Amino acid sequence: MGKIIAIANQKGGVGKTTTAMNLAASLAVLEYKTLLIDADPQANATSGVGFDPRNIKTSIYECIINQSNPKEHILSTETPHLYLLPSHIDLVGAEIEMIHLPNRERMMKNVLEKIKNDYEFIIIDCSPSLGLITINSLTAADSVIIPVQCEYFALEGLGKLLNTIKIVQTRLNPELDIEGILLTMYDSRLRLSNQVVEEVKTHFQQMTFNTIIQRNTKLGEAPSFGQTVIMHDASSKGATNYLNLAREILQKNNLTRMKNADKKIPVAS
Repeated sequence: MGKIIAIANQKGGVGKTTTAMNLAASLAVLEYKTLLIDADPQANATSGVGFDPRNIKTSIYECIINQSNPKEHILSTETPHLYLLPSHIDLVGAEIEMIHLPNRERMMKNVLEKIKNDYEFIIIDCSPSLGLITINSLTAADSVIIPVQCEYFALEGLGKLLNTIKIVQTRLNPELDIEGILLTMYDSRLRLSNQVVEEVKTHFQQMTFNTIIQRNTKLGEAPSFGQTVIMHDASSKGATNYLNLAREILQKNNLTRMKNADKKIPVAS
């Protein structure tokens, strides 16, 4: 059964979509079959892995609103082991259409029940809001990663998000865990960045990932080529950071694998 991780923060510009795309790609590169779900109407994760949203005919919208089989809408990406359930601008209207539906907070969960055994990881890129689609994503997820940028207003709104997560845990998904708080856009030259890291680690301690995502030109460039950073420049600092994050998550969940070659006992010469 695959682990479902939502990437959520109602603040925009914190590296949420960048994290969703590149974490999913890193897990795929480590040979874990991974599905990236774009649950943001802006469809940036869809374009970021090489698809033009204008050419997307069916998406997560059809799965949620029309209860269409998600297997019919999943696309293969150029990264081996990485698949995409795309988004579309139609998703903007989904929240309005869902308001009067019974169990409206569990529509995404019903969709993922059909496919979660097909993947080892499912990564959901949530929209920058605490609306019904994000609530659906948190209700469907096993855990949530919260990206926090190393800037002045880093902790602004974090309390509200944590309160929303607590409500979801209480009323909709008692199994939901916080996978971790991820510090993004870190610049070691800036005193402010170092202060934010210190403050977040002081406040949230074990909840904060050891891996920190540093500011990196290649991370910004990659989406304009329709690529994840690991496909754009595997040797870049951004690619290294996200591979380290993937490894940290695997270790945290006791999912690390030894290659067959590593299991062989060397013959004494």
